[in-house]
Amino acid sequence: MLLAREVLKSELIYFEDFFADSLKSHIPLLQGMMGYILKNKGKQIRPLFALLSSKLGGTVNEKSYVAALVVELLHTASLIHDDVVDESMVRRGDFSVNALWRSKPAVLGGDILSLNALLVTLTSNDHKILEIYTGAIGQIIEGEILQLRKSLRLNLDEKVYFEIITAKTAAFFAAACAAGASSTFDDEVLIQKMYSFGEKVGIAFQIKDDLLDYSLSDIGKPRGHDIQDKKITLPLIYTLNHCSPGLKRKIVKIIKRGKDDDSIGYIVEEVIKAGGIQYAQEKMFKYRDEALELLYEFPDSQSRKALEELVRYTTDRTY
Repeated sequence: MLLAREVLKSELIYFEDFFADSLKSHIPLLQGMMGYILKNKGKQIRPLFALLSSKLGGTVNEKSYVAALVVELLHTASLIHDDVVDESMVRRGDFSVNALWRSKPAVLGGDILSLNALLVTLTSNDHKILEIYTGAIGQIIEGEILQLRKSLRLNLDEKVYFEIITAKTAAFFAAACAAGASSTFDDEVLIQKMYSFGEKVGIAFQIKDDLLDYSLSDIGKPRGHDIQDKKITLPLIYTLNHCSPGLKRKIVKIIKRGKDDDSIGYIVEEVIKAGGIQYAQEKMFKYRDEALELLYEFPDSQSRKALEELVRYTTDRTY
């Protein structure tokens, strides 16, 4: 992400202050929580996509910063809510907000972030950005419900998997790129093209997350965490659809039974042997390349080069 941060060097300084200001609260409990969130913020990939998408069409402006801020606030809120729902005590290798403040304050903290995001769009009087992000929120909620229903029944179907990740993960990437582009592009066709670009990046990003669950490296959560949480992932779907009936029954039984490090390790090894990792990688690169094809339709520039670097980072990262 070196080129992306270099291209946005001055813009990121302003954005960091903008983000910090949006987390301020006069309520001590919330201020402590927001300070912790600021200290433990992630790589802020989605704001980078929003700002670079806006720079692709012209000069970054106040609406561009709003597009970047809103997606970071909404994404952070969704992570907090996810940790509450999943009863997760760890986030990015550190304690989650849920672990430190417990579920009720954590939920309210996530709600405040979501509210602040919507207030920012109203204050900026940009109905296009508001429309884009409210649409993304609706998609994400629908994706969560679909995942919950299918995970409980262990109905592991590839078509459903892509419906879920398009709604849950790709929606924010698509919205970030479209909202950023809407601040500098006048042509709705180009804004929609950036939406499609972001959606494909988001799908590739999620498949990479699936693959990292089978990695031996430290990624801030235990190996096989998704399997333990009964989450539908592409390597597992492929394995269950291509293994013997007996092995399929055994894997499903282990997943239903719950946490067991040895059993989870067994599933990981069977997924690797079945070719689930290779298949997921091929799908990931397919969506990455489709995203790049859309990006190459725009004129060559430093912003386009930075976006290309960022796309490749989403699939090449090791955590």
